[in-house]
Amino acid sequence: MKKKNKEKISEQEKKIACAKKTSIGGQALMEGIMMRGPKKSAMAVRNPQGEIVLEVTDIAKGKRPFITKIPIARGVYNFVNSMIIGYKALMRSAEISGLEEIEEELAKEKAAKKAAKKAKKEGKLPTEENASAETVAEETVAEETVAEETVAEETVSEEAIVDETVSEEAIAEETVAEEAEAKDADAEDVAAAEEPAVEKSDVKPEKKKSSGLTTAITVIAGVLGVALALVLFIFLPDFLAGLASDPLPNSTVWRPIFAGILKILILIIYMALVCLMKDIRRTFEYHGAEHKTIFCYEAGLELTVENVRKQRRFHPRCGTSFLILMLIVSIGIGLCIDPIYMAITGNPEPTNKLLFSLIKLCLLPITMGIGYELIKLAGRHDNLFTRIISAPGMWLQRLTVKEPTDDMIECAIKAFEAVVPEDNSDKY
Repeated sequence: MKKKNKEKISEQEKKIACAKKTSIGGQALMEGIMMRGPKKSAMAVRNPQGEIVLEVTDIAKGKRPFITKIPIARGVYNFVNSMIIGYKALMRSAEISGLEEIEEELAKEKAAKKAAKKAKKEGKLPTEENASAETVAEETVAEETVAEETVAEETVSEEAIVDETVSEEAIAEETVAEEAEAKDADAEDVAAAEEPAVEKSDVKPEKKKSSGLTTAITVIAGVLGVALALVLFIFLPDFLAGLASDPLPNSTVWRPIFAGILKILILIIYMALVCLMKDIRRTFEYHGAEHKTIFCYEAGLELTVENVRKQRRFHPRCGTSFLILMLIVSIGIGLCIDPIYMAITGNPEPTNKLLFSLIKLCLLPITMGIGYELIKLAGRHDNLFTRIISAPGMWLQRLTVKEPTDDMIECAIKAFEAVVPEDNSDKY
């Protein structure tokens, strides 16, 4: 028993020795996951057939910009860079997963329903017209069949008089066979003539239109998304905070505090509402697979579905934690806006709204930079301070990180294994 216990302890010590903090991070995509390491970036997405499509990209080996070595400033650069890379990966995952094709089919179905409604309003009944047309066609075919049978009988009788050795059954069979071959040949010619016309006139223009439409929708969605973010997280909280703080003494102190609290509440409500959407919830489940895979690797365990499934789904380096940390930091930064404005103008009241807004805008990169440094610190170390600053983000991850399925974990493992460097350059 003692030997077995010693062996178990030694195995645990080995696992602990292998455990490490990694700089590898990821992002949940549409039906897949993107992982980014120090040398490679990989994207594993399931296509409509259920197969995992893996795309690996080498990261440029050139010198990184000098700004990435400057604290605070590097946070702004990395945030913008990760947003660009993540957006491209998200669009690519939509193509691989067949989301665009589904959207096109839904658009066609909607167009067909609208056309049917218009036809009903105008008093047209396309189904009755089609039925009457089919009836006329059947009557025409019946008349032609009767005429052909009459001609065949006359032909047989005439040939029987000329040559009595030829049987009537043989002549009838040959005539029917020739007519069937002629009809088959005509049908093949018609089909061959119609098929190329459909491919050229219908399919290709639709692809061009759909790609252009997708691009236009993407641009419009991006603009509307930025506008919505500005309204929800800047203008609306500031406006409501101004209304709430103006009657109070020391309103310049209370205004940024109220605004920060409102921003956090809006973020929580927004995340809770978004979770109700089925597609977004699946993306949040892939988010959980990403976190669990990173935890499994950091614990020094083999990357298997069983091992990954056992891990926690809340990670201190999550982007959700970064967002709420930025909002908390913005409360402290907001307290500096009024003193800076007074130092520039000498006026304690923000009468010049343009200058006041400009100062607030200039302090935004500092907020982002401090948030980045804090989230990076929480990812590298595990102590009382990092647990305190990670607590709000870990709580909010209950909304944005869901339990994944095994097929989602398989995607995460595929993407992660493709970016792990052999020289351990990802280790902190």
